[in-house]
Amino acid sequence: QVQLVESGGGLVQAGGSLRLSCAASGRTFSSFAMGWFRQAPGKEREFVAGISRDTVRTNYLASVKGRFTISRDNAKNTVYLQMDSLSPEDTAVYYCAADRDPPSGISQQNARAYDYWGQGTQVTVSS
Repeated sequence: QVQLVESGGGLVQAGGSLRLSCAASGRTFSSFAMGWFRQAPGKEREFVAGISRDTVRTNYLASVKGRFTISRDNAKNTVYLQMDSLSPEDTAVYYCAADRDPPSGISQQNARAYDYWGQGTQVTVSS
């Protein structure tokens, strides 16, 4: 069983930055593709960013591309989401997720592909 624990959320003004972290338990972290998702009140959960297990390939939601950066440190079993130029539209609960059998090692945008989820961390951006 894999446990994921997010941290780094909080309240920030528009234009500010936050860095989310997600620490994973277990020895198989480097074999997982990892993703960050978010869910705002009254909205469905949406894919934000993903990273392949080899750390090379990333993909992003169009509206965050150029502002958010996903990275991972397989030695520390941790994935990060650096969020810059935040806007109130980024307000949501952010979740990290792990896909234990990613096709070609690449992260997917479909939440159903992910096997493990963290509990979420709140990000609130004030205008």
